Amino acid sequence: MKENKIGLVALTALVFSAMVGAGIFSLPQNMAEVAGVNAVLVGWLITGVGILLLAGCFLQLSRAKPELDGGIYIYAREGFGELAGFLSAWGYWLCATIGVVGYLVVAFAALGAFVDTPTFTLFGQGNTLMAFICESIILWAVHLIIVKGIKQASFINLLGTIAKVIPLLLFIGFAYAYFDPNVFKANQSHVSVQTDFIDQVKNTMLITLWVFTGIEGAAVLSARAKNRKDIGLATVIGVVAALILYIAITMLSFGIMNQSTIAQLSNPSMAGIMAMMSGTTGKVIISAGLIVSVLASYLSWIIYAAEVPNSAAKYGAFPNVFKKQNHNGTSIASLTLTSLTVQLCLVLILFTGESYNTLVLVSTSMILVPYFLVAAYMVKVAFAQKLSVPIKLMGLGASVYGLWLVYAAGLNTLALSLILYIPGTLLFMYSRKQFKLNQHA
Repeated sequence: MKENKIGLVALTALVFSAMVGAGIFSLPQNMAEVAGVNAVLVGWLITGVGILLLAGCFLQLSRAKPELDGGIYIYAREGFGELAGFLSAWGYWLCATIGVVGYLVVAFAALGAFVDTPTFTLFGQGNTLMAFICESIILWAVHLIIVKGIKQASFINLLGTIAKVIPLLLFIGFAYAYFDPNVFKANQSHVSVQTDFIDQVKNTMLITLWVFTGIEGAAVLSARAKNRKDIGLATVIGVVAALILYIAITMLSFGIMNQSTIAQLSNPSMAGIMAMMSGTTGKVIISAGLIVSVLASYLSWIIYAAEVPNSAAKYGAFPNVFKKQNHNGTSIASLTLTSLTVQLCLVLILFTGESYNTLVLVSTSMILVPYFLVAAYMVKVAFAQKLSVPIKLMGLGASVYGLWLVYAAGLNTLALSLILYIPGTLLFMYSRKQFKLNQHA
């Protein structure tokens, strides 16, 4: 099935697109609201080092264990057993599936900002009946695209990624031209946030904590890669590109407006800053870029979410039906389960509104443990294979960073997420029983 394999460029685009979604368009306001310039710089420094260490783990594992496919699931399974592998896969699948609903909601909330009026609401905050209908249409349209094959879907994502990068680079170009060193220095001297420096750093890292979710994309799709060497390379390239964009957009914004002014902007705050530099046209471009960006990210995450049950089923962690693929290499059962779950979440949003936010917070926290397990497995492999000292230190550093992420997310949130593991554990028990019966048949 060589014709359905994904090349380096498309693989990198999937990683990049998954990370750079809606969050980047609100990053200036999110940062200015919780910290001053110096604290933001320290926060990005720590996050940059931590995320590059984690990217390095994916790179080195793809080289040290080239025979392993499935990324998040298989690394946890090989390192810590069947149950750890399944819980990692289940948590990741739930996080990806429930999380992508937010992309659809944000896209139509952005459209609502254009078409809604004080007397007429069509899309609102992405939770009206019309928004629900349109979101459902996109959901099943993407479903049909992926049914035709991952390669075709990844090509469409590549086009979407290119389209989303253009307004981001345009913003950086304008921000560089309008950057005023005096404004930047003033923001360094006069911090409007009335909290301790350490708390400011921690708060910025709680924001950067989420913007790199998606780093594991190439590893998740490892079985789809044309060249196994592309797995780690796509991860590193995607992370470095995203990191550069995040830091540039955040720091340049502090040289254009006062921190307190940025903190009071409505989101997407990039549109407000762009409007000041280039007028209404710039604001429209950024808002359109937001819509394209979240839809491309949605496609990336649906591909990831549908891949995990398929990979785990090959090892008996999910029922047999999930490992069956059509002639295009797509697991219809896995994709259908994912699409139906997204549809259910859209129904819940339509009828319950704000309750979805808590669900997203809880589900997203479930991805942090899988990240830690990847880093911990890197440590095991590094010592077992007697790899170089720098690789061992990289694994240890990424493990420490992973533990910090779990702590920063909050133990209460993590404890609540355990509720979502209960149905998963029952599914795992059924799947293992089915797998053992098949082995003895």
